[in-house]
Amino acid sequence: MGDGRGRRAGRWRTAGSAVVRVIVVWAVSTLTMLALAGLLPDFELQSPDGDSITRTALTAVWGAGAFGLLGALVWPVIVRALLLVPALVLGLLVFFLNGSLLLLALWLIPDGRGAADPETAVVVAAVMSAVASATSTGLAVRDDDAYRRRLYRLADRRRPRVVAVPGGSGRPEPSHGTVFLQLDGVGHEVLRDAVADGLMPTLAAWLGTTHRLTAWRTDWSSQTGASQLGILHGSNEDVPAFRWYEKDTGRLMVSNRPASAVELQRRAIERTGDGGLLTVDGASRGNLFSGGAEQLALVLSMAARRGRRNRSRAGYFAYFSDPANAVRTAGSFVAEAAREVVQSTRARLRKETPRVSRGGAYPFIRAFATVVERDVVVAAVIGDILAGRTAVYADLVAYDEVAHHSGPQGRDTDQVLARLDRSIALVAKVAEHAPRPYRIVLLSDHGQSPGETFEGAYGLTLKDLVRAGCGLPVPRRVRRTPSGSEASYAARDALRSALHRPTDEEEAAAEGSGGRPSEPLVLASGNLGLISFPGVPHRMTREEIDRRHPALLRTLADHPGIGFLLVASAEHGSVVLAGNGAEVPVAELADEGPLAVFGPGAAEAVRRTDGFPHVADIMVNSMYDPATGRVHAFEEQIGSHGGLGGEQARPFLMSPLDLSAPPAGLAGAEQVHRVLRGWLRECAGPQVPLEISRPTLESESLLPVDGPVGQDKSS
Repeated sequence: MGDGRGRRAGRWRTAGSAVVRVIVVWAVSTLTMLALAGLLPDFELQSPDGDSITRTALTAVWGAGAFGLLGALVWPVIVRALLLVPALVLGLLVFFLNGSLLLLALWLIPDGRGAADPETAVVVAAVMSAVASATSTGLAVRDDDAYRRRLYRLADRRRPRVVAVPGGSGRPEPSHGTVFLQLDGVGHEVLRDAVADGLMPTLAAWLGTTHRLTAWRTDWSSQTGASQLGILHGSNEDVPAFRWYEKDTGRLMVSNRPASAVELQRRAIERTGDGGLLTVDGASRGNLFSGGAEQLALVLSMAARRGRRNRSRAGYFAYFSDPANAVRTAGSFVAEAAREVVQSTRARLRKETPRVSRGGAYPFIRAFATVVERDVVVAAVIGDILAGRTAVYADLVAYDEVAHHSGPQGRDTDQVLARLDRSIALVAKVAEHAPRPYRIVLLSDHGQSPGETFEGAYGLTLKDLVRAGCGLPVPRRVRRTPSGSEASYAARDALRSALHRPTDEEEAAAEGSGGRPSEPLVLASGNLGLISFPGVPHRMTREEIDRRHPALLRTLADHPGIGFLLVASAEHGSVVLAGNGAEVPVAELADEGPLAVFGPGAAEAVRRTDGFPHVADIMVNSMYDPATGRVHAFEEQIGSHGGLGGEQARPFLMSPLDLSAPPAGLAGAEQVHRVLRGWLRECAGPQVPLEISRPTLESESLLPVDGPVGQDKSS
């Protein structure tokens, strides 16, 4: 009886607190509306003949209440209806839609006493939403239950769950949960410098007290597709680059295309027989792959799923269903786009070098990656923590996007790192209110290496050089390769697909496999180039290439901007070619000779890639200068990753001291996966096997596609 009365009393207190908060927010919104009516000439709360102060106040009370009610009831419906609209466009529509709701609220005021111009309505709606959000948050600061319920609502979570430790007695104690935050593209040295320079005070406070910092080495393909597939699914076999051509299917694979991502995930699950790192009670946020998680938001491999189970945009709805969040993020979006315009203009005026084009849609693409994606992912992670999820893996891509265009180190990226630190601090603070204790692990999938582009340094692209070596005509005016990170490519391709135009890679594949079978297809993945001859059904050998194009291999190997080539050989199996006639069979390859400059592990990385079924006919790695850390990207990027050379191949792992230390010489994403699995077991999390098991029917059911898969190409 006592417990029942206590629960009823608790419910009444909760209801009373909620009513008080609504009244206070309503009152503050009313005062805000009155203040704006006094400041803005095109915003009226009175009849043309004038009204008393009391009548004007009542009009404001009505208008503020109507606007708040519409925001609570109508806004979620609008956002859900707009899930078919690209997220980039949705962000730009937020101000207009919120202003429209305000105009509707004013129209509902009796006797037509409220009026505003459309432009003024947008401003009033933005200010009122921001003030209401700040007031609501301030009232909830000392009310943990209210704060938690608000964040549950953002992430569509309703009931926190406590996971009991098996064999416990009495009331079960919750086991530790684990949050993996991936800082995309942040190299080990960049992180260490940022901490030393005071840019990341949260991480600085952790290092040496609660966390350790470990460097690890990527595979040859140092990019998100290969690294994250290995980390989340335990296998990145046969992922030679960010994009590559598969001769047996005639398919162009691009890591950040939905249909390619789902196929890569399917292959990894088939190979390992396991759903992934997050199979049991996990959440995947903002990633290319699901990791086997049930809770998904902004996961690229989910975008290929058709039908009601497609939840690839669920994260957007959960976040933007709160109009205050929508307005705040939209405001930050505009500010970030303006910041990029200012920074790029400053770089041009100062004639900074190296420098790449940052015009067109790039300011908006950057703002999407650094603001919208960050806000949605962080809100989803917070919801997962307060819901008591066992394992959460989230990718924050902001640094990677900016570093591609501004360089890995500098004022632009410093600002991004500082904001990432604040996001981490927020997650850590919320974890203190979670229904279970959490360990936070930070890691990156790769770093970035600086350097002028190959075209900027030598006046021609890799494709031009290949065509010249094949004796094919080289156009006088060549199209510049698109610049950007995985996020940039995804945004551009989505736009072109919406317009029913082929993407750049589709055009290149069509050109390479068209009527001239000897025409080479040249693809770029940072400072890693792939050359394929689509007209030849198998991997060409050095001897075959020399017979068709006697000058090609030497033209490439002897170029000062190229470090080495990998090509098959009928005589030696496969060989590495470099300048000055250097030639080493892969079987005899060691971390010396032509690969010495690339550091320990380079030979093993090349040897492993040589065994992939879909390795290109010619793999090309750019030069690397160890004195400056510079490489030459075959794309329009002054901060790049994708191959060997410098910081791009040295990401970091920052783990709590109460977890076992990673092994020395940690190398390859698959080994990182095994380390993370071990940590989950230490936290009494998902009971997943440390060893790879054989494929089963159950593992096939974990694939993210249960219906037709959309193709990469527009049709």
